[in-house]
Amino acid sequence: MGNFELAQVNISRMKAPLDDVSFQDFVDALEPVNALADQAPGFVWRLQTEDGDATSIRAFEWDVRGTSGILVNMSVWTSVEALADFVFSGAHVAVMKRRREWFHHVREAMTVLWWVPAGHRPTTAEAEEKIEHLRVHGPTPEAFTLKRHFSPDSGVREGDPGWLCPA
Repeated sequence: MGNFELAQVNISRMKAPLDDVSFQDFVDALEPVNALADQAPGFVWRLQTEDGDATSIRAFEWDVRGTSGILVNMSVWTSVEALADFVFSGAHVAVMKRRREWFHHVREAMTVLWWVPAGHRPTTAEAEEKIEHLRVHGPTPEAFTLKRHFSPDSGVREGDPGWLCPA
């Protein structure tokens, strides 16, 4: 897979503005969880501003749907397995288990994965297209999920049963 890297984006519809007291625990967890991601095996890159996170980045505005806004998390990894190992690890899982406190429960796909050429850093516009594609077509080689993902050569693979969100 040396010619490809795995891009991922996940978005969340906020129940309140980020500076609301109800978000304090989430905001407090951002820096330590991002630091763990940065050091995780297989981590390549993540979307961030000079502040060290992506909370001020505005994208997916078409998906706000009367909520307090969209938070965007986008990163690149060496493999599906490397991403899953981080996603389902201690500190990250602890935050995921509390996500209903901060974010609306939705039925639409809010996370999508796709292969990019090694060295490419995806844009939020690309990520928006991938989410829309997944919502319309379901998992395909162009846009997929951890549960049903594809190799760079388009071979379908089923995710590890342990990769179902524990929260």
